[in-house]
Amino acid sequence: QVQLVESGGGRVQPGGSLRLSCAASGFIFSRYDMGWYRQAPGKQRELVATVTSGGATNYADSVKGRFTISRDNAKNTVYLQMDTLKPEDTAVYYCNARYRPYSPYWGQGTQVTVSS
Repeated sequence: QVQLVESGGGRVQPGGSLRLSCAASGFIFSRYDMGWYRQAPGKQRELVATVTSGGATNYADSVKGRFTISRDNAKNTVYLQMDTLKPEDTAVYYCNARYRPYSPYWGQGTQVTVSS
């Protein structure tokens, strides 16, 4: 049974930091490209960052220089370090696992709120 379990969300003031984690199970984690997406109220889900099975990373322009994605294949976990958070980063953040050409797996999401 595939599971992606996000944690680490919460409320933080502008300029603060959070670290999201996504613990994976039920599939061969090291073979999958992993990603973080987010969805703000009234908006479509959007890509935040991805890390391939080989370790290559990609970021949305809106988070470049502030967010860092990483993975630990020994722990079957992907992380998203979020620094210099802004109110516009407020959203539900979702973990994603993809092994093309198959359909991706999704986690349940974790809420991040940036507010003073």
